[in-house]
Amino acid sequence: MLRALTSAATGMIAQQMNIDTISNNIANVNTTGYKKVRAEFQTLLGQVQRSPGALVTQGTNQPVGIEVGLGVKTSATQRIFTPGNYVSTGGQMDVAIEGDGFLQVQLDDGMIAYTRDGSLKRDANGAVTTTDGYLIQPQITIPQDASNITITPNGTISVSTGNQPTQVEVGTLQLVKFLNPAGLSSIGKNLFIETPGSGQPVQGIAGQDGFGTVLQGSLEGSNVQIVEELVSLIQAERAFESNSKVIQAGNDMLKTANQLR
Repeated sequence: MLRALTSAATGMIAQQMNIDTISNNIANVNTTGYKKVRAEFQTLLGQVQRSPGALVTQGTNQPVGIEVGLGVKTSATQRIFTPGNYVSTGGQMDVAIEGDGFLQVQLDDGMIAYTRDGSLKRDANGAVTTTDGYLIQPQITIPQDASNITITPNGTISVSTGNQPTQVEVGTLQLVKFLNPAGLSSIGKNLFIETPGSGQPVQGIAGQDGFGTVLQGSLEGSNVQIVEELVSLIQAERAFESNSKVIQAGNDMLKTANQLR
């Protein structure tokens, strides 16, 4: 059996994964806080027929060897945490993180998740939540009669209540960061959870110790560049097509060999 058949088949499988990854990026081009994903590949173990440095006649060593590769595999899908474009919304509860950091969110089962999506809301009790109703941690409650909400770059939330001209501080948006954010696991709804690969979260105050600042009235858009993704899509399609032609060529060679008399 020709090695080209199986090698090209692994190439088609890898490019299918690449196209799936690119399509998900394009689908999330307008998702708040989305971070694009890049597929990465590794060559499979080659079949060695003669090793470099093998001893040959007259006591010399073979300078090069003979090795035939056996294809490719997907090694990882790397999430790229470059900043997205910041879009001004004017919403008092909308925040964007300029720099490193995630907001902390408590899930229904008590687990803590992390997000860059700063489209915050208030529930019926005044608690600050995500769009899906998950509580921001540490929990912050805004009074029902709050008439003006101010969020400073360090995450401090102050409100005006009633007819009082002075604002009262009601809480602070605390940020966390990770040594390896690419190791976080996505669970949907713009949320991530920590894994052994990401390391443990480090808590801090916005604007200090390498943490980003909080920008009120704006949201961080997706960091997907649609032109780059379309170019990558064309490259993946052509690579998929080329691998399919290798399989066709291998099939023609086997057909020719079968017709020998």
